[in-house]
Amino acid sequence: MKRALYLKFLSCMMAVIFPAALFAADQPAAMVYTHGTALLNGNSVARSSAIFSGDLVQTNADSAANINASGSIVLILNDSLVQYEGSTVKLEHGGVTISTSKSLATRAGDVTVSPAASVWTEFEVRDVDGKVQIAARKGDLTIGDDTGTTTLPQGQQTTREESQSQDDSQSQNDNKKKKKRVAEGPAPAAEGGILNSPVAIGIGGGAILGATAWVLLQSEQPASPSK
Repeated sequence: MKRALYLKFLSCMMAVIFPAALFAADQPAAMVYTHGTALLNGNSVARSSAIFSGDLVQTNADSAANINASGSIVLILNDSLVQYEGSTVKLEHGGVTISTSKSLATRAGDVTVSPAASVWTEFEVRDVDGKVQIAARKGDLTIGDDTGTTTLPQGQQTTREESQSQDDSQSQNDNKKKKKRVAEGPAPAAEGGILNSPVAIGIGGGAILGATAWVLLQSEQPASPSK
């Protein structure tokens, strides 16, 4: 009878803990690691810090930074300004190299770059003087802007305007009907081995196991002094 009571209590406890754990797992959580002097929301970061959706990371000419999230690594190149948005990285200026298995997208002005499939994909995006340069290192990319959506095959690179006027968009739409846009050439070799970064993050929890152990240890105690 006592054991049945404890099992009922444990079941109620698990019913409360599991939904909370699943909700927490859906929240974007990441860490930023700096290499040189970098800023997080305008404040200097010594070596590392937690980062949340909406946070801004800025590097100078002599620094870089890594954002490590679940299934994704973002290398922020020197002299760049990036806003982390959970499932998206917004590139204000500079450049980023993305390695992701979670379809992490990058936005630069009106241009959105994302993996074409939910597989491990590596690509680079640079925003320089209003020009968005895109290189597909591993896996195909989908590029969307105000002219439509195109696919950039692995090993290719292309350039887009950060934003376009209405007249330019109409002209490009007309040209698009006449011929298919092609990539501009093979992408240059990657400059660094981002996948060799030693930085790794692990998160674990033992609340349910602890609760189970406590219940089993207490199984010989009476439910109340009267019983």
